[in-house]
Amino acid sequence: MRDLILVGGGLANGLIAWRLRQRYPQLNLLLIEAGEQPGGNHTWSFHEDDLTPEQHAWLAPLVAHAWPGYEVQFPDLRRRLARGYYSITSERFAEALHQALGENIWLNCSVSEVLPNSVRLANGEALLAGAVIDGRGVTASSAMQTGYQLFLGQQWRLTQPHGLTVPILMDATVAQQGYRFVYTLPLSADTLLIEDTRYANVPQRDDNALRQTVTDYAHSKGWQLAQLEREETGCLPITLAGDIQALWADAPGVPRSGMRAGLFHPTTGYSLPLAVALADAIADSPRLGSVPLYQLTRQFAERHWRRQGFFRLLNRMLFLAGREENRWRVMQRFYGLPEPTVERFYAGRLSLFDKARILTGKPPVPLGEAWRAALNHFPDRRDKG
Repeated sequence: MRDLILVGGGLANGLIAWRLRQRYPQLNLLLIEAGEQPGGNHTWSFHEDDLTPEQHAWLAPLVAHAWPGYEVQFPDLRRRLARGYYSITSERFAEALHQALGENIWLNCSVSEVLPNSVRLANGEALLAGAVIDGRGVTASSAMQTGYQLFLGQQWRLTQPHGLTVPILMDATVAQQGYRFVYTLPLSADTLLIEDTRYANVPQRDDNALRQTVTDYAHSKGWQLAQLEREETGCLPITLAGDIQALWADAPGVPRSGMRAGLFHPTTGYSLPLAVALADAIADSPRLGSVPLYQLTRQFAERHWRRQGFFRLLNRMLFLAGREENRWRVMQRFYGLPEPTVERFYAGRLSLFDKARILTGKPPVPLGEAWRAALNHFPDRRDKG
């Protein structure tokens, strides 16, 4: 019998395992992943102010890339922000977890049932544990009304150095479809991750079209593509409204983590800061049984939900007010605010003064539509495509 079984080898459960192995190496852990590697095929990024110095320290072995700042680009604004930006690659993530857990990672292992103290594998085998944490990623639920962040990224080696010294988090000077931007990470002097990202009303992604726009963007910058090294895709929920208690009612008594627990930034989709915070909370818990872990993870998710109401309000204004092709104006105005406000926005820790700054002034969408959207807690966008 294991002390703890982590179902799903993505970011959240991987960080829980990593942190517990650091703090309690004697724990009998098992990480079960349906894919070929923990972490899948992803790049997770975060800002310097998203984490505490202590969290930066224990996460440091997983960080593959770090930069002293980043840029954003809009039709009427180009700005460089001077706070650090970091990325963890799935390759580095998988390597570190294999070193930490060894044979306690089971790969290509499908699960048919998850209960508070047991897991049933697809082959019928039952595994018992003091507790089980379900971290198998986002699941569709009628409890949440969402928009979507759709993206396709390609990692290219170029024929010549690209000249970038920091990431371009948003280049929204590109042709707009809803709200669209290109995200670029300089991974080495001649290697880039180029990602076409769109905020959309429905979770439908045309990968072939996105591949072409990535290529077109590279050519527009004068970057000559030599070798495609990898590709990643995603569809992240952008929360407009919902019922966090109804989300958790789907699996009574089962501790959850990550996207499955609703633990992601409502507007950006970033999940790493909350995954780090949850890993710390679990490592600090005096008891790791199923009941205390269920209470801990559910209360953690509910606190996050209550604190993020302002972000859901902003999301409704972004998705429901004004014309889709003008959504970039909302983001351009935001990135003109003081840098500390921008950083606190990403960290999910806005002050009352920050919120006032964001909402005051001339709005980039019609005022009446903005307030109707803000007050709409039951949005229905099915007719908007």
